[in-house]
Amino acid sequence: MSEGDEIRIIGIAGIPEVAPGVDLPTVIGDAIVASGAGLELGDIVVVTHKIVSKAEGRIVDLGTIEPSILAQGFAARWDKDPRKIEVVLREAHRIVRMHKGLIIAETAHGFVCANAGVDASNASPDSVVLLPANPDSSAAALRDALAQRFGLSGRDIPAVIVSDSFGRPWRDGIVNVAIGVSGIAPLIDYRGHADAAGYELSASVLAVADEVASAAELVMHKLAGRPVAIVRGYRAPLAATPGTGRDLIMGEERDLFR
Repeated sequence: MSEGDEIRIIGIAGIPEVAPGVDLPTVIGDAIVASGAGLELGDIVVVTHKIVSKAEGRIVDLGTIEPSILAQGFAARWDKDPRKIEVVLREAHRIVRMHKGLIIAETAHGFVCANAGVDASNASPDSVVLLPANPDSSAAALRDALAQRFGLSGRDIPAVIVSDSFGRPWRDGIVNVAIGVSGIAPLIDYRGHADAAGYELSASVLAVADEVASAAELVMHKLAGRPVAIVRGYRAPLAATPGTGRDLIMGEERDLFR
C-alpha cells in the first residue's frame, strides 16, 4: 500500500462541557493525550464550531432578547420562539429567504446557511450559540497552541478545521463543512491536469477541507459527544498553498442562488 492510500479517522472523547473563557487548546490537548492517539505530522484536527463558539463566549441568553415586530410575526405564523428568530435576524447580513419557519441567510462571514448559523442544539433551553466571530482566526490559534503542546514545528504541523453542519441545494440532509481552516489548502485545483484517460480537466476544483470535515463527522456525529476528531493519513495529491475557510465561499459573480 502506497502513501495516501489509507486515511484513518479518530474520534476524541472525554471533552467536558465547554464554558466561556475555558482554555480550549488545553482541553483538546488533554483529551488527545488521554485517547492515546497523540498528534503526528500531517494530522488534521477537526473541531466542531460549537465548542469553539462556547469557549469564545458566543452564547446568547434568550432572556435578554426583545423580539422585533418582524420576528414576532414570523414566529407566530410558524410556531417558533420569537426570541430565537430575532437572534437569527440580527446575525443575518442578508436574508435570502424566509419560508415555512426556516430562514436562509448570509452571515457576516459570507456563509449562506440556515438560520444564519444560530444553533440551539447542545445548548441550554434558554440560550443559543452563534458562529465564531472569525473561524479562520480560531482555527489558526488552535493550530499554534496544539503544535506547541505536542512539540511539533515546520510546515507539516497538524492543520485545524473548524466545522459546522450545512444543508445543500437540491440535496436532502446536512453534512459537515469547513468554516475555519488553518494549515491546509481548502481547495485542490485539478484544472489543466489530465485524468487516467488523458482527458484534460477544465472545471474540477475539489473542496478538500469540506471533504475532510464531512469525513470526520462520521465519528463525531450529533449524538456521540465527540466534538473533536483527528484525520490521519491525508496527503494532498497536488501541491497547493494553505488557505482559509473564506476561500471556500463562492463569489457573487458565480453564485446562481443569489
